[in-house]
Amino acid sequence: MARMKFLCDAERCIECNGCVTACKNENEVPWGINRRRVVSINDGSPGERSLSVACMHCSDAPCSAVCPVDCFYTTDDGVVLHDKDICIGCGYCFYACPFGAPQFPEGGAYGSRGKMDKCTFCAGGPLPDNSAEEFREYGSNRLAQGKLPLCAEMCATKALLAGDGNVVSDIFRQRSVGRASPGIAWAWGVAYGKPGIRSGRDMSGKASSEE
Repeated sequence: MARMKFLCDAERCIECNGCVTACKNENEVPWGINRRRVVSINDGSPGERSLSVACMHCSDAPCSAVCPVDCFYTTDDGVVLHDKDICIGCGYCFYACPFGAPQFPEGGAYGSRGKMDKCTFCAGGPLPDNSAEEFREYGSNRLAQGKLPLCAEMCATKALLAGDGNVVSDIFRQRSVGRASPGIAWAWGVAYGKPGIRSGRDMSGKASSEE
């Protein structure tokens, strides 16, 4: 089985927040909850980068390790989901997650913050696939429809990748090799998959037909 993973290419992310908007619209995320957010590193300084962050669906998820009621489970695709009928809103998962993925609709003490909500990789939840009940509790189940998460599909620069971890890593590896190749000018065409259009060079460094 494929093991689903996210990867954000910091060299391509332009902090447009299109992924955040796509997630909220597709899943009708409750007010006050963001399943995905864009963060800046070295904001305002040379070398500033942006990253789109959500639940990374860890192989050994710390949220699952600390949950006192075992509401988390991992699907055959490697997607980490949770059962809201079991969740008691204790907040342990929130403190354990290094990505800040678990969100609560309200602040407050134990038991008063409501049921936890987080990115589901657009895989729904434990209720019947694509049922009204599943959508109301967990949002869209695009994986059951043979689709990938909408946040990645709507990314204008293809900075956010989602899918089989092996495929995603191969795509990023090819991009990294292309960026480091000698003779290739760092231009829009090279960065975004159309080598030679602006730099006048193909991926081997030779002059292109458009030059």
